[in-house]
Amino acid sequence: MPSRKLYAERPGWGKDFDYDEGRHLAAYIKAAELAPGARVLDAGCGEGYGTQTLPSVAASVVGVDYSAEAIATCRRRWQAPNLEFRVCDLTEPPADDERFDLILNFQVIEHIDYEPPFLEGLRARLAPDGTAMITTPNVLMSFSENPCHVREYTPDEFERLLGGTFSSVELSGVFGNEKVRAFDRERRRAIERILRLDPLGIRNVLPQGLLFPVFARLGQLVRRSAHRASSAGNITPEDFEFSADGLEEALDLVALCRI
Repeated sequence: MPSRKLYAERPGWGKDFDYDEGRHLAAYIKAAELAPGARVLDAGCGEGYGTQTLPSVAASVVGVDYSAEAIATCRRRWQAPNLEFRVCDLTEPPADDERFDLILNFQVIEHIDYEPPFLEGLRARLAPDGTAMITTPNVLMSFSENPCHVREYTPDEFERLLGGTFSSVELSGVFGNEKVRAFDRERRRAIERILRLDPLGIRNVLPQGLLFPVFARLGQLVRRSAHRASSAGNITPEDFEFSADGLEEALDLVALCRI
């Protein structure tokens, strides 16, 4: 189901956004391997496109997000007996003793100004023998600017950051096949052409109210251009794989964290 409104911070879905959708859902497919019979918290669930894939395997699933608009969208679109959505500030301590066997936090940490309270909030909600699966873009493979990201991490930086909160951090990465790599090569060329139109860096001083909508629309145009130039065809979650080797070339970093 495609999103009708483009956001700078949240990927689109459906036409033009199959790359984003495939890359995003690949993490949920991987998470499903850890979810059978588990109490799952999707921390930063956005509009719930990934969250709604989990109730079929998990005992229960709770999706939370700071955005009331996103949660309203989730509640309208996705229903299951063991699925619930809540507005939540994850930097706040949990209001009760509810704990989760599996906590997912996908593509959120790069938006956080000061990470320790946020990570402590995740840890406080994790069952003693539970696992937190956290993903973020690998800055070593980022070639496009994202004005919504406060900071992106190298593998070493990401592992060190999480190690300040969790006693165990197991790192792997998300990699694309040749179809994905061809698309990314053309996406990079399209972005470089756009950036050449702003040699003075005016984009860096634009107010967010103007910058974010422009960024969202350009993102759509870049994806259309990359598809035409690469002839990559439709990209699906099966075009991505996980490995602990060669993390410097991973698109996304994936951490399994334990207390």
